[in-house]
Amino acid sequence: MRLDIRTKRVYEPPQPDDGYRVLVDRLWPRGLSKEHLRADLWLRDIAPSNELRKWFNHDPAKWEEFKRRYWKELADKRRSIEQLRAIAAKRPLTLLYSARDPDHNQAVALKEYLLRHSDW
Repeated sequence: MRLDIRTKRVYEPPQPDDGYRVLVDRLWPRGLSKEHLRADLWLRDIAPSNELRKWFNHDPAKWEEFKRRYWKELADKRRSIEQLRAIAAKRPLTLLYSARDPDHNQAVALKEYLLRHSDW
């Protein structure tokens, strides 16, 4: 099954080809209204735990260990993972995040997880 998953910073304007837009942050992004964000779903339970988020602190040097720990947390979130995979199998899925770093954030790690564990 081919999954169409993208990542996008919440402060970038929505585009028609974004498909189904899911906010994957635990906290609502600062300064954004629901109308401006235009997310179809806020899946806050899929975000890293507060402890993991604070430990990582968007430090690229901790990226591989962050992914390992986050993926371990995701193993307990099977229902949400299956929901995201089902959406991505039918149409584009855009994972929205607020972090400044486009390469080292939970949306990127979640996308990789979803694509690697597509055999569920």
